[in-house]
Amino acid sequence: MIALRQVSLQRGTQRLFEGADLTLHAGHKAGIVGPNGAGKSSLFGLLLGRLVPDSGQVEMSGGQRIAHMAQEVEALDRPIVDYVLDGDHELRRTEAELEAAREGGDAHREAELHGIIEALDGYSAPARAAQLLVGLGFAQADLERPLSDFSGGWRMRANLARTLFMPSDLLLLDEPTNHLDLDALLWLEQWLVRYPGTLLLISHDRDFLDAVCDHIVHFDRQALVLYRGNYTTFERTRAEKLALQQAEAAKQQARREEIERFVARFRAKATKARQAQSRLKMLERMGDIAVAHADSPFHFTIPASDKISHPLLVLDEARLGYRDEAGGETLQLDGVKLTLLPGQRIGLLGPNGAGKSTLIKSLTGELPLLAGRRVPGEHLAIGYFAQHQLEGLDLSSTPFMHVQRLSPTASDQEIRNFLGGFGFQGDDAFGEVARFSGGEKARLALALVAWQKPNLLLLDEPTNHLDLEMREALTEALASFEGTVIIVSHDRHLLRATVDEFWRVADHRVEPFDGDLEDYRAWLKARLEGERREARNDKAERQAEGPAPKEDRKASRRAAAELREKLRPLKRQRDRAEQAMEKVQTELAAVEAALGEAELYTDAARKEELTGTLARQGDLKSRLDDLEADWLAAEEALEAMETELQENGA
Repeated sequence: MIALRQVSLQRGTQRLFEGADLTLHAGHKAGIVGPNGAGKSSLFGLLLGRLVPDSGQVEMSGGQRIAHMAQEVEALDRPIVDYVLDGDHELRRTEAELEAAREGGDAHREAELHGIIEALDGYSAPARAAQLLVGLGFAQADLERPLSDFSGGWRMRANLARTLFMPSDLLLLDEPTNHLDLDALLWLEQWLVRYPGTLLLISHDRDFLDAVCDHIVHFDRQALVLYRGNYTTFERTRAEKLALQQAEAAKQQARREEIERFVARFRAKATKARQAQSRLKMLERMGDIAVAHADSPFHFTIPASDKISHPLLVLDEARLGYRDEAGGETLQLDGVKLTLLPGQRIGLLGPNGAGKSTLIKSLTGELPLLAGRRVPGEHLAIGYFAQHQLEGLDLSSTPFMHVQRLSPTASDQEIRNFLGGFGFQGDDAFGEVARFSGGEKARLALALVAWQKPNLLLLDEPTNHLDLEMREALTEALASFEGTVIIVSHDRHLLRATVDEFWRVADHRVEPFDGDLEDYRAWLKARLEGERREARNDKAERQAEGPAPKEDRKASRRAAAELREKLRPLKRQRDRAEQAMEKVQTELAAVEAALGEAELYTDAARKEELTGTLARQGDLKSRLDDLEADWLAAEEALEAMETELQENGA
């Protein structure tokens, strides 16, 4: 259990908590939400013992193993798979003792340590570490490369894999999706759903919170408010609370009507394409969502250019990629033929590294084509947002000065009103950019794009660093933008609300994708299964070519022996899950039999018993779902390993 009792905390001049209370029980998966700077990361600092409250108490159950991402990524010379394995300190310590026992010829201690490693699931550790890294987007060939070979974003992925690998009862994750693409995000989502411990997750991705969390902790005016359910449930509950506050009623109604007017306009011109219909459903929901964000400090529109061209931009038989200093080419996309028309709304989907960002940069003209033609329309006005543009901001300047440089004739009040919609209100418009957080810089970069009235918006992961309120404001602004939009994003809520069609970027091609995000998830899964099948077929062909040399046969037998050793813990895991499932099913049958008693519903004196029994039924069903997922994961891993044994002839 985790309990904060009347906790107050101040950092510098800012009061973060004032008499805050919070209780979370074992197994809860809680999303931590609130505006940037409210104290979400400081809450983790309190739980880790790095911060001490000014008053009140922080209580935690004893013996909890806590996993939390390190701020600094060290050991850059280590292969990434070893870097991940280093996260299990107990396993690494035992392995070092085993090596010492071998060198000392202590057979008894060696046997004892083998037993400890087996209890720690140590023999499956390399496979588990590799699975985490591949799930987060690394190629199999990358696993032995040192951490220093990778960029900062990929090092953060390796750091996340190491955190997930650590044995833990409490997992603290602060914005784990920031450096992930959609494929890796979907994988992480499923991993966290199956995580058996307590999870505290800071995230600004509403779909991610919806899929993973069963509680939401909201930072609300220096207090912590706990809501049961996922983020959508929190939003609805909070909207109902706000509706009771008369001062907010008129503002909420105005926001709802604004969204509803836009939905009516869109409905009249929406096609019957599956993606467009998906977007229409999302827009219809946004009227309710807007109520929960009526007190948001962010509300803005993105005006489109008055002049347009038809078409706006054409790529003809284009080869996209990079040239190095020696003139060599790295091809990413070939034979690209596309025509961008006014009003199109496109989401780019595709595996990591397939070329989505390359396509965006080529459309802007920032990246020259390797071959083919780029034909811009006469009145093309591009608004381009990418993470590297944050680095191009003038750190010694202010938001006001950035806008004024773009439009020297604009009035001071016009600029201040505009910046206010992006959260730069009052003196914030004159704050030095060097002191801004990542989220504030991202807001400013988006403001500069919006100010220039583009008719083609190209957005590459625009929601990184943005909190939930700003994401919602951006979603509304993009949903009503009259120009053409192309977006790369792992924020599924944003994609559903803003795009009418998807293009798939994969296998060096760009082509329309006939489906929605659920269809894309299914395509990804089928693609992964196909790659595994192809790898197995290649292995079978190599084996059929002829007998391996004697040394290779010895190596194969050793590999098969190691695989058999790894089968044992998986079998135990599957059997434990089966036994636990039988136990829970027995308990559930007894509870449902009790619920079949008619007097339980009619006897007022037994109301409390009914409530408790229904709650117990819900808990048992949830537990059964988790156990079934555990059993299925173990069974699939076992089948894969047994298949590999058969292929090795063992």
